[in-house]
Amino acid sequence: MINIRKILIANRAEIAVRVIRACRDLHIKSVAVFTEPDRECLHVKIADEAYRIGTDAIRGYLDIARIVEIAKACGADAIHPGYGFLSENYEFAKACEEANIIFIGPKSEVIYKMGNKNIARNLMAKNGIPIVPGTEKLNDFSLDELKNQAEKIGYPVILKASGGGGGRGIRVVHQEE
Repeated sequence: MINIRKILIANRAEIAVRVIRACRDLHIKSVAVFTEPDRECLHVKIADEAYRIGTDAIRGYLDIARIVEIAKACGADAIHPGYGFLSENYEFAKACEEANIIFIGPKSEVIYKMGNKNIARNLMAKNGIPIVPGTEKLNDFSLDELKNQAEKIGYPVILKASGGGGGRGIRVVHQEE
């Protein structure tokens, strides 16, 4: 069984407050990080410890090296990413693993595989998990092959950039024209 005594919360505001309250309920010390504009926020005030990670409102919460450095310096056993910011960043999870700090979330390898649409689809199909009909690497197809694929799937179809996220790079195609 893993014994976690102190968790650094790599997030802010209500997300961090909820994690801090859960830590308190579990008798685990909490460490907040904050950027200068968040200095007076509730998560900073109620955490057992708090450390400034920068002056820019957002950049500090994305600074992997600084967050891991603070976690090591304050003796945190684990880092909770909350959601957003670095929570789905495999490089952050990997940095935690390399620093022997528990990343509260999936292993870096899982984040990497599930974050890449093509790898995730292939992995799901290989393991018999149902996936939405589709194709990979459309740029390998001619226009006629794309039309054939869309006809086979049935309209409407959605074209999705494999590198897009949060809905970016999506186009709905209702008919061949």
